Amino acid sequence: MPNSGLFGPHSLTQAGVAANATGIGPGAYALGHLNQSGTFCISYVGRSDDDLAGRLQQHVPERYTHFKHAFYPSAKAAFDKECTLYHDFEPTDNKVHPARPRNTNWACPRGCAL
Repeated sequence: MPNSGLFGPHSLTQAGVAANATGIGPGAYALGHLNQSGTFCISYVGRSDDDLAGRLQQHVPERYTHFKHAFYPSAKAAFDKECTLYHDFEPTDNKVHPARPRNTNWACPRGCAL
């Protein structure tokens, strides 16, 4: 199985997000749960182009128990990471490929047609 390269897992609670996703900026994340052996299982991937911590707080409370995340230096880098996570893990709760940010024509780093 590929490595997500994200930090965590952390509890997907207001306190868990506040303690672990500190700062404001673009980033990518994965939501899921821990299986019986303690392995993080990814069910959904997403990103924020400008406020990762704020976006994660919007997922509280949901059926996901944990999250992994990473901040990136730009919205483009966050979009690229979200696409990579989507292709590597094929999360069951992502019904479509990640969308490009508004007013961009960025291509998926995997070369798919979006």
